[in-house]
Amino acid sequence: MKYIKQLGIILGIACIGEGMRYLIPLPVPGSIYGLLLLLTLLMLKVIKLDCVEQTGRFLIEIMPVMFISPAAGIIKSWEQIEGILIPLCVIIPVSTCLVMAVTGKVTDKIFSWKEGKGKDE
Repeated sequence: MKYIKQLGIILGIACIGEGMRYLIPLPVPGSIYGLLLLLTLLMLKVIKLDCVEQTGRFLIEIMPVMFISPAAGIIKSWEQIEGILIPLCVIIPVSTCLVMAVTGKVTDKIFSWKEGKGKDE
């Protein structure tokens, strides 16, 4: 029953995020609004981490299964992709490495900022 409640909280916030997509005139997916809303609610301690942690961990564990459908879609549209295969094989690894590097640097900055802030208090 605990998992159903946690899933309900996550899905409820996801639905609110989808609603925000229609209300806010920005080209941002509803899932991003939902993630930001959940992050905000967790940071403000409106929702305690214990209320969504176990189901969130489960969803992260099964995340690779969610990529099966897009992979099948890529295979299905092979004729359209075939002409740009070489540029894709260059762009995808380069952009992936760039995103990983930027994410790592931002994470390092955040952790060093938090450590420095904690020493002052």
